[in-house]
Amino acid sequence: MLDVDHLLSELTVAEKASLTSGSGFWYTAPVERLGVPRIMVSDGPHGLRAQPHDSDHVGLGGSLPATCFPTASAIASTWNPQLLHRIGAALAQEARACNLSVILGPGINMKRSPLCGRNFEYFSEDPFLAGELAVGIVGGIQSRGVGTSVKHYAANNQETDRLRVDVQADERTLREIYLPAFERVVTACQPWTVMCAYNKVNGASASENHWLLTTVLREDFGFEGLVVSDWGAVYHRVPALLAGLDLEMPPALGRSPEQIAAAVESGEVPIEVLDQRVRRVLELVSKGMPVLDLDESFDVDAHHSLARQAAAESVVLLKNDGLLPLAAGARIAVVGEFARTPRFQGAGSSQVTPTRVDVLLDELRAVYGEVPFAAGYGIGTTGDDVALRAEAQRVAAAAETVIMLIGLPGADESEGFDRTHLDLPANQLAALAAVAEVNPNVAVVLVNGATVLLGDVMPHARALAEAWLGGQAAAGGIADVLTGVVNPSGKLAETIPLRLEDNSSFLNFPGDSQVVRYGEGVFVGYRGYDRSGLDVAYPFGFGLSYTRFAFSDLGVDLRGSVAEGTLAATVTVTVANTGAVAGAEVVQVYVRDVESAVARPVRELKGFAKVSLAAGESRTVSIELDQRAFAFWSARHGAWAVEAGDFVIEAGSSSRDLPLRTTIAVEAPRLAAALDRDSTLHEWMSDPDGRRLVEAEVAGGQPAAVLTDEMVSVVGTMPMSTLANFGGMSLDHDALDRIAGAWRERSGRTNPAG
Repeated sequence: MLDVDHLLSELTVAEKASLTSGSGFWYTAPVERLGVPRIMVSDGPHGLRAQPHDSDHVGLGGSLPATCFPTASAIASTWNPQLLHRIGAALAQEARACNLSVILGPGINMKRSPLCGRNFEYFSEDPFLAGELAVGIVGGIQSRGVGTSVKHYAANNQETDRLRVDVQADERTLREIYLPAFERVVTACQPWTVMCAYNKVNGASASENHWLLTTVLREDFGFEGLVVSDWGAVYHRVPALLAGLDLEMPPALGRSPEQIAAAVESGEVPIEVLDQRVRRVLELVSKGMPVLDLDESFDVDAHHSLARQAAAESVVLLKNDGLLPLAAGARIAVVGEFARTPRFQGAGSSQVTPTRVDVLLDELRAVYGEVPFAAGYGIGTTGDDVALRAEAQRVAAAAETVIMLIGLPGADESEGFDRTHLDLPANQLAALAAVAEVNPNVAVVLVNGATVLLGDVMPHARALAEAWLGGQAAAGGIADVLTGVVNPSGKLAETIPLRLEDNSSFLNFPGDSQVVRYGEGVFVGYRGYDRSGLDVAYPFGFGLSYTRFAFSDLGVDLRGSVAEGTLAATVTVTVANTGAVAGAEVVQVYVRDVESAVARPVRELKGFAKVSLAAGESRTVSIELDQRAFAFWSARHGAWAVEAGDFVIEAGSSSRDLPLRTTIAVEAPRLAAALDRDSTLHEWMSDPDGRRLVEAEVAGGQPAAVLTDEMVSVVGTMPMSTLANFGGMSLDHDALDRIAGAWRERSGRTNPAG
């Protein structure tokens, strides 16, 4: 361990400046004369992309072999933080085996639009679910003495112009949608590092955004670790240092350290600020040092087995007209090039060199013997594929059941660019239609990193399963679900829409002129579809099973006080497996504010629990809600606020299958906004103290023109300072000054602005 205080007293300014940049693409800077080693970091949201120790470059290929676990879009569908904890521990063991100190992940940005090219790396459209899953994987990794880098902070929700685009979003939207997952993982796990994003947020680059890096992350969330840049996200090193960025990666050697040293010399950067940044670097190095001398390995087979379990649990069964699971000895055929040439991970910085790769055709042949196969289509081809479709029809016609794989080619979704549509390739849809012409018993399996439209798929599929990009063992996991070895329990972590145009971001994605406006506000994902009353193909939280579940006995135990910040509720639900086989169900709890002063979603996920039940078994599940479950971010108060009134608690198996609901009454102090000369007449009259002051001063016990019902309906939205300019309104500036002064005195406020 390093003696950080002693080192800070011994380091020169030049050495301190050097520590705030790395020494290479994947390494922090050493200070050999004082015994400060370098530590290694690596990409690895769903598997390590560690470069060999003698290879220090971006290297999208050539990384050391590692287990490729399911991508984030897949593993999120498990709704199982405990499973993510196990995967995190496995990732950490593989990091220890190659002396790696920090894994650069997970990515927990919101899926604002289904078009984002990097959605396969992100968990969900819902911040609560993303936060709980992040706690699982970060807790698992750091339990083994390896650090994480939670990314990309913040509002990095598109690839288009990602290094320059200015995300313009109001504070409420940021606080309720784009920041809570970061807040949750910081408060629960204290990740070793947080990675800032490339983009600007409201005019300031994330790396230079003092509000994001210091006010919110450190002062509000209590983050204690190190802030590292995304690779190439530092545009002006000294302003970034002052804003709260600790470490620039990769280093701009010969430039950034010298700029920082010069800024200290000139007084632009106080030495205390530099020392604070260096302290965090040294603390990170100190935590990462123990892995440097390890001589460990990992169990390749055990990790592959865990990846297979995770892949199977990630599968979301969307439709099943009695076709699945396949019977023992079933006469099946397999169609689809993806069954022979698997696509199991995304492209870009998360790409892993797997230890092995399962092939679905091989997995099914291991169960059923010789299984006929036809490619049906080419991957990434633009030809008509007539001959391939004819072969697929021949093979399909001779089978009882057809297993058909379709999905997105790797070139269709990747880091670096966004999609322009949600369509599956035309040649694959044509192949599916051709197969269904000769055999109606088609079970379709989807392999894709992000949502696709299914309107041309559902009519031809008696069964439909979304398998996502399930990692190196995806094929084994899919086979386990198809054959009934595993009962599917996946639930959608994002809505599948009927049309791209129905998504709330559609009119504001990806923006233009280096600006994107988050005009939909808090109505992202299911919040938007629900608010607009739109039908969807499959709702958030949806997923079928080979068994059936029943929900009953909803109970809510409300306790605590909003005024004291202790409001809480325990929600209990009994769930029963009423089918013939064991299975797992996710109990989802949503909260709705019946009446609010601000526009709020119809419902919001605020708790969930995954429970495994034997056939005929029932269990009562308890889910805890805290005060934030009832709150919204009040822009007027600059704080989280809970309004008094009725809240509906709903429970069920998806955001649109909520058979249980009850209404509770929440008592809370009145939300009194600050009143001043520029507050409107409506705002003054809606505040009891303000109303009394206005009536006493303006009316003086006599009728006043400004307070008649007719006049209030016309001018009520005008600021009082504007009304004071109007003659004949029984209000002048002297009277308004007396009213505002009296209100400040009564409310205990001394700021003239309220």
